[in-house]
Amino acid sequence: MDWATLLGYWPFVLGLMVTGVVSGVAAGLLGIGGGAIIVPALSTALLWLGYDSDVVQHVAVGTSLSIIIPTGFMSARAHYKRGSLDVRVLKLWTPFIVAGTFMGGLMAGLFSGDVLRIVFAVMAFVIAANIVFGFQTKLMGHLNGSSLTHRISATVVGYISSLMGIGGGSLTVPTLVAFGATMHSAVGTSAAVGVAIAISGTLGFLISGWGVAGLPPLSLGYINLVALVLVAVLAAVFAPLGAALAHKLDQKTLKYVFAVFLVAVGLNMLWKVLFG
Repeated sequence: MDWATLLGYWPFVLGLMVTGVVSGVAAGLLGIGGGAIIVPALSTALLWLGYDSDVVQHVAVGTSLSIIIPTGFMSARAHYKRGSLDVRVLKLWTPFIVAGTFMGGLMAGLFSGDVLRIVFAVMAFVIAANIVFGFQTKLMGHLNGSSLTHRISATVVGYISSLMGIGGGSLTVPTLVAFGATMHSAVGTSAAVGVAIAISGTLGFLISGWGVAGLPPLSLGYINLVALVLVAVLAAVFAPLGAALAHKLDQKTLKYVFAVFLVAVGLNMLWKVLFG
């Protein structure tokens, strides 16, 4: 590889570093694992480098899940120290969210890149609307004490999160709030749930992407190791900062920050489908 080729990768590397910082802060602030930032940022960077759009979205989603493992762990650890992690809910959700996530990762290869983008965008809009209007609480609030409802919710959240390449916070947080958790407790517990989603989803994308042609260099299945290292290190370092910021905001402000963020990300994904 000559110097000109190496220099051509520097914008990609710098973009990944910025993505790492921002996604780390977002992980701690919103309990989202940073995937809602990592997926669009990484897919855009890979498209600029000339990779096929279908492969790009799968690599972005799979790599995002792998990055969320250390990011989510650091965020969950910070929230646990502040007493905002519900261990009972975590134990109840984990086995079922792992099953749903692994299933989604294995099935990801059946969908085109645009299908994954549309899933991402539609779910982002639905989640944002739910945060603002609270229809999930009205539909599910009375089921808080039902273990079966928790398990079904965990499986669905895991499956959809895997296809979106997120740590599940965008779905887990409003679901736990609907079940009666405070916003701070939901964010903290979501960060821990995101680690389980990330581990299972990463394995699924590694298997489903193994041997696929046209992957970026240094990729294992749909997991790109360059992005994994650069983004994960910086995200893990900055996640505690986001957690500290979350505890300085009141619950109402945190909800609206979350909703605006999701709408922006959803619009970005639809733009790529329509004009990408």
